[in-house]
Amino acid sequence: MPPQAGDIIEDFTLNDQDGNPVTLSSFDPKPVVLFFYPKADTPGCTIEACGFRDAIDKLKKAGVVVLGISRDTVKAQKKFAEKYDLNYPLLADHDQKICNYFDVIKQKTMYGKPVTGIERTTYLIGPGRKLLHIFPKVKPEGHAEEVLAYVKADK
Repeated sequence: MPPQAGDIIEDFTLNDQDGNPVTLSSFDPKPVVLFFYPKADTPGCTIEACGFRDAIDKLKKAGVVVLGISRDTVKAQKKFAEKYDLNYPLLADHDQKICNYFDVIKQKTMYGKPVTGIERTTYLIGPGRKLLHIFPKVKPEGHAEEVLAYVKADK
């Protein structure tokens, strides 16, 4: 069963776009926005990632850390980050271990054909790795501002 609000999230370490290990617990007690996206440098993912890029100063001011995560390789994450000047870590979950833990791998339909991929989902993780809120089936447009509004309202 995927984590639910109130659960303690298992600690994990994944490499970022530069190949550096990033561990979830290293950000404690700051809240972490962990957003899962299907594939680097695709239209919806670019809109969502650039939204977080554009809102990063406001999110940092609110005390929040932003981490993007997908099944892409470190190399693909690096290319995506550089192409769009993304200013936060993109984590490479190439073996899908963390995606499976959060249960974001779903059957979807693309161009009329069934495919298996990440269902765009964002998790807000608070102090002690406690899951505070889940944003399911995210729409890329305006999502970063939606997260920011939630974080500000929760203070």
